[in-house]
Amino acid sequence: MSKTYTITAALPYTNGPIHIGHLAGVYIPADIYARFLRITGNDVIYICGSDEHGVPITIKAKKENKSPQEIVDRYHQNIKQSFFEFGISFDNYSRTSSKIHHQTASDFFLKLFENGSFEEITSEQFYDEDEGQFLPDRFIIGTCPKCGFEESYGDQCENCGTSHNPRDLINPRSSISGNKPSLKSTKHWFLKLGDYEGFLKQWILKDNKDYWKSNVYGQCKSWLDDGLKPRAVTRDLDWGVPVPVKGADGKVLYVWFDAPIGYISSTKEWAIENKKDWKKYWKDNKTQLIHFIGKDNIVFHCIIFPSMLKAHGDFVIPKNVPANEFLNLEGSKISTSKNWAVWLPEYLKDFPDKQDVLRYVLTINAPENKDNDFTWKDFQNRNNGELVSILGNFINRVVVLTKKYYQSIIPTKNKLFDSDKLALKLVNQSIINVESHLNNFKFRDACSEFMNIARIGNKYLADEEPWKIINDDPERVKTIIFLSLHISSILAIVSEPFLPFTSKKIKSILQSSNHEMKWSWDNLKNNDFLISENLKINEPELLFSRIEDSEIQKQIDKLNKNN
Repeated sequence: MSKTYTITAALPYTNGPIHIGHLAGVYIPADIYARFLRITGNDVIYICGSDEHGVPITIKAKKENKSPQEIVDRYHQNIKQSFFEFGISFDNYSRTSSKIHHQTASDFFLKLFENGSFEEITSEQFYDEDEGQFLPDRFIIGTCPKCGFEESYGDQCENCGTSHNPRDLINPRSSISGNKPSLKSTKHWFLKLGDYEGFLKQWILKDNKDYWKSNVYGQCKSWLDDGLKPRAVTRDLDWGVPVPVKGADGKVLYVWFDAPIGYISSTKEWAIENKKDWKKYWKDNKTQLIHFIGKDNIVFHCIIFPSMLKAHGDFVIPKNVPANEFLNLEGSKISTSKNWAVWLPEYLKDFPDKQDVLRYVLTINAPENKDNDFTWKDFQNRNNGELVSILGNFINRVVVLTKKYYQSIIPTKNKLFDSDKLALKLVNQSIINVESHLNNFKFRDACSEFMNIARIGNKYLADEEPWKIINDDPERVKTIIFLSLHISSILAIVSEPFLPFTSKKIKSILQSSNHEMKWSWDNLKNNDFLISENLKINEPELLFSRIEDSEIQKQIDKLNKNN
């Protein structure tokens, strides 16, 4: 039975390109899930967009002597194009600087304001007299009170990792003027998170205790056990969504408040372009809302945004938030400031037509339950030892044999032997396992099970050895090749969520649209033979190519050169 899903992927921040950590943690698993739900007949929208507000963008703009809009315009296009070339199948990729987002975020704030969900709090904050502006935490620099690092930010020390209050800094100074800031009173609106503590405890700690990932549940429980305090939803800044109430001049919505509303505004934008009703995907209780994020965003998507949705009253709350851990690179944490990263635009340039290789490696090694490590050597080994030698080898052998023995025409099958039935049984069990794993957000296991189908196919061919009996028992060989082509058709369908470019190639080789049986997931599960006898397929085509040591060394040298 078809269901409705709204799938969101964390909005990437537009102060730099996408790197492999982003892909492994958020965008690939979300894309796999969205593609899987589509081919299983569900009504799915996969939503994302650029997160374009906040302090880091204003800092970058000042450093480059540009406007914040110029900064986000540059990176928005870079990010959007990279996602497109990599095959991330968003139904809509929007941006938070758009008019529709500003209006949606403003309306959302006003609804909560009218509902009494905020409290006004006046406090003293650092102010730069020379610049005539309040200083966000990242615009304040001083000596860390814990480790003595003299260039600590107001909210966190980059040297020791300690979080603190700007007032805790020793000898604080403005990062804009370099002068010592003064303290000045300012009024802001705070979301009364404590009002939703009971709802969150019931929803997360009881209703979803056995359903959500342990890392997500554990972090939420820690926050709830500590008690929820009011959280500011506005700040003094000139870049962002203006606070839409009187007496709020020079104030904007805090980026953590307006960014998740970007999912809603992006859906609205998609609905307008496609003449759809956006409310179905956000206000229908039958819709399942799934957030894909990294672990650093758990609190915002499991505590704060659900509280916002609950406070508003008209929206569904998330069904699941399958957050991932972090991906490291060659044994060290990915660092954008140190350029210790594999950037997606550079990968696409260095490895043309190898999108699926990176998708596969980052999925089979995904940081689902703990931080994991990406190495270029493992990337090479996975490509050469699995994609080339297992999947690519099987498809190529079958298609080559079909051409050699039958002029690329699918032969007629005869009586099935026990070995044939066993191979089919094993393949069907792997299909069941893939579906089960994907429904439970276990993408590593699902990808491994998909590759197992190719392993089964290779073993079947090796055991049956059609090349040895083609002269003595040609009728038996027809059955072997037919079943091998059938397994190839299964791989064409099952590979689509994981390796969309490869799936398309296999379907093209096997002429998927010309067969009598529709190549669908339902027919796959019904154990029907998807291929038609006596139909001509296309010429063999290599799906993958080996990656040589020199190519890998070039990438390692590039990393080391940057550090």
